Amino acid sequence: MFCEKIDLYQYFGLKRQGGEQGYLNTYLPEAPDYPTRVRPAMLVIAGGGYGFVSPREKECVALAYVSQGFAAFTLEYSVAPISFPAQLIEGAMAMAYIRENAAKLAVKPDKIAAVGFSAGGHLTGMLATCFDRAEVKAALKEKAALVRPDAVILSYPVITGGEKAHRGSFDNLCGDNTELVDALSLENCVTEQSSPAFIWATADDNAVPSENSLFMALAYKTAGVPFELHIFESGVHGLSLATEETSWINEPVQKWVSLSVTWLKNRGFVLSD
Repeated sequence: MFCEKIDLYQYFGLKRQGGEQGYLNTYLPEAPDYPTRVRPAMLVIAGGGYGFVSPREKECVALAYVSQGFAAFTLEYSVAPISFPAQLIEGAMAMAYIRENAAKLAVKPDKIAAVGFSAGGHLTGMLATCFDRAEVKAALKEKAALVRPDAVILSYPVITGGEKAHRGSFDNLCGDNTELVDALSLENCVTEQSSPAFIWATADDNAVPSENSLFMALAYKTAGVPFELHIFESGVHGLSLATEETSWINEPVQKWVSLSVTWLKNRGFVLSD
């Protein structure tokens, strides 16, 4: 496996203001100099309430998708006290980097997905719905056209800034800017151009209420954008793969990985010679 850490700010010629992350880690089954298969790609965006980036939702998830025929990547993005739009710009840079370097990475440029967890699900949801915001266009110029994921997996995602909000995530991302909270409440951002989505959560999540996922699914239904929704009966927040490796074992919830892979394969995310 070929692993590399890419400084996205350096690659795109952007200056850090101080303390930003913005690094992309690669998990390529074959070294770029000797590609033998062309693969779909998966960008993994861990959660952490925009206050940290959870290691339980990074490399292990990337390797789970590698085992299913994907080239995988993990994003190290900025967290509080750094606020919006750094996180969206860093996610956008990651997507644009993968697509621009598709031939080198031996991935399909039109089969690049992203999977996000909790607040990372919010960032993934922003990539799916807010890829054309002015901040992205200002940072990436013409390369902003490379940002939109071809599909997203939203895992117990933070979605709404309203009544069922995970308030800590929005506080870290937006501070006391209530207008920005409303603007980044993702159920209000879905349009017919949004990326298709596979959404899952647990009904009794006591940190990010499952209504977040229901709101997003309803927004997708209203916009006429393809989606699939799974609400598992029970499970704590932050399950990741729901295996011993990721701290909490929940066998029913473990199925989300294979369900998402089947959904993606039905959308053409398959390994090719």
